[in-house]
Amino acid sequence: MTPDFRQPQRQSPIGVIVMFADTARHFVRGLGPFFVIYLLKPNAMNGLVVAGIAAALFITICIGAFLRWRNFTFYLDDANEEFVISEGVFNKSRTVIALDKIQQVNITQSLIQRIIGVHGLEIDTAGSQTEEAKIKAVTHPLALALKSELLDNEKRQVVSPSADVTPESVEEKPFVSIGLLSLIKVGVTSNYMKTFWLIFVFIVTLYDNLRHFFDDEVLDPDKFDQYVGRQLATNTIAMLFLFFVVLILLINLVRTVVKYFGYRISRQRGSLMLSFGLINTRNTIIKPEKVQLVTITRNYFQKKLNVLGIQIRQATSGQEEHKSQHIDIPGCNEAERDGLLKLLYGVVPEKGLMLRPNWRKLVFSIFLAIVLPLTAFFIVAAKVPMVQQFAFLAGIYAAPIFLVLFFGFRNYRLFIGERFIIKQSGAWDISHEIVEPAKIQAITTSQLFWHKGIDIGYLTLHTAGGNISFALGNFTVIKQHVNMWLYEMESSDVNWM
Repeated sequence: MTPDFRQPQRQSPIGVIVMFADTARHFVRGLGPFFVIYLLKPNAMNGLVVAGIAAALFITICIGAFLRWRNFTFYLDDANEEFVISEGVFNKSRTVIALDKIQQVNITQSLIQRIIGVHGLEIDTAGSQTEEAKIKAVTHPLALALKSELLDNEKRQVVSPSADVTPESVEEKPFVSIGLLSLIKVGVTSNYMKTFWLIFVFIVTLYDNLRHFFDDEVLDPDKFDQYVGRQLATNTIAMLFLFFVVLILLINLVRTVVKYFGYRISRQRGSLMLSFGLINTRNTIIKPEKVQLVTITRNYFQKKLNVLGIQIRQATSGQEEHKSQHIDIPGCNEAERDGLLKLLYGVVPEKGLMLRPNWRKLVFSIFLAIVLPLTAFFIVAAKVPMVQQFAFLAGIYAAPIFLVLFFGFRNYRLFIGERFIIKQSGAWDISHEIVEPAKIQAITTSQLFWHKGIDIGYLTLHTAGGNISFALGNFTVIKQHVNMWLYEMESSDVNWM
């Protein structure tokens, strides 16, 4: 039986466990340093005091979790076409969401939720960087029924309490199913630098914390330098480098497989249904008419392996988008990419007229990224003799940066077609950002006074899913197309919000 969402509903009673875990997580995050100090230096505090604090903390978390569950209610207000959530322990709050502003409703399931057999709902609206509201513990049939009610805001119908089948209880066969092999290909061919910096920051933070908790005899920098000076040889450096490469690949692989395992895309009532996740599962709906930007990304290795990544953005606040607003589809092949684009746009976007940037863009980038830093380095080296011994680092820095800037400039293009605008960019990972002129909110053009003589300038397309900028293109051509885009924006009746 489908519940009557017109009456206030509570979450599943067993959801108290989810509330307990969530409340405990916030307490542990705040009191984490206290427990770390006690574990590393148990003699620093009386054991009975610590046990008493832990017991009091446990009771507080239990009471807080129960009150959070008891005070959390949600219902549909048909008269005002709103979804209302009430919550809070001491400070009560009431969240009201207009149904016509809801962009997507995601069904999620963390490890704890999977163990106890409940699901969560995340509601995204236009004009919000993060989820507008979250429901943490409901049964799967109730989650499906509520999602159907929230997303069916264009043709609202009152659901009979005696209905046994919800519109979303029957899903079509997936037309895109990303297998484990495709995820492995993506995992070993992406996010190298991001993972490297995460490892680097982790090691530096760990070393710094260990030095604070232990005496200098344990991590004595002088002893470490002496050991390195005696023992470290060329083969050891090579092994260390190989270790980091393998570690980066392994982290990328595990993270990709765990996050996107079992990725399926199905057609559902004119929309796309996405399901994925090994530990934390996620189900989300994409309405093609509300898609703002589509970005297709691949690098050289991924091209050889016939895989690519797709990122879909729907309407946000127009500020810097929160990552959770991005819908990533990894490991697609070219045929699946074309199938998705046809479902989103009706056709596969074509590139059309190509605009190239002026060579001054490359020169200015080299000046900012290479000339200025090296000039500052050599000025310091001239005054500080100790820095001069690191002069060889200048070449090690300049060579790769120049290659990145050069290939980035060579791949930097703006394609203007009858229905689509496509920006191409990237040095290693080549991205194609696709936008329809009818979904542009505003257009900004600018030209520095010294660029007027050579007729180059800047263009920025503002959309509800983010901005697309193109620098130092032919300004006359840009202005001609801006006039046409402004006309399309004014005359279009596309409902993309």
